[in-house]
Amino acid sequence: MIADIRKSAEQKMRKTVEALKTDLAKIRTGRAHTGLLDHIMVDYYGTPTPIPQVSSVALIDARTIAVSPWDKKMAPAIEKAIRDSDLGLNPAAMGETVRVPMPALTEERRKDLVKVVRHEGENARVAVRNVRRDAIHHLKELLKQKKVAEDEERRAQDDIQKLTDRSIADIDKLLQQKETDLMAV
Repeated sequence: MIADIRKSAEQKMRKTVEALKTDLAKIRTGRAHTGLLDHIMVDYYGTPTPIPQVSSVALIDARTIAVSPWDKKMAPAIEKAIRDSDLGLNPAAMGETVRVPMPALTEERRKDLVKVVRHEGENARVAVRNVRRDAIHHLKELLKQKKVAEDEERRAQDDIQKLTDRSIADIDKLLQQKETDLMAV
């Protein structure tokens, strides 16, 4: 039972860290990367579909993404979807290809993005702490029901705390990397 609680807590904490990685990848650093457009939905004959499922997405250079729709009539819809997204990008149709140039970030915008990154990080830390709280609650329930001994429960709590510390350290490392990326000119 203790092993199940520990395993469940570890999986949930790992998922939280992975979700943070995904969220941080969406925050742009001024450099282009193809994953930036993954969450943007385009109207594909009445069905909202992610851009990578209706086109090939490639890098032309460090600051430009090229989107080549498989159905050539989709180029205007893709261009509109990118323009209407929350990324602040200004795509341009070049024949059948949509070019998405990455504008250079201003110092003020960089600082705003750092605040967003820190907010995302704090949300992830809170999620990890909530997982810890739930796991410790389950352990105390087992102790109350006399299904485990006190020293087993204490050892399990220490394990859960070590998992929590490790997950928070991973989150802090991700945040530090992203902030460094954002502030690099």
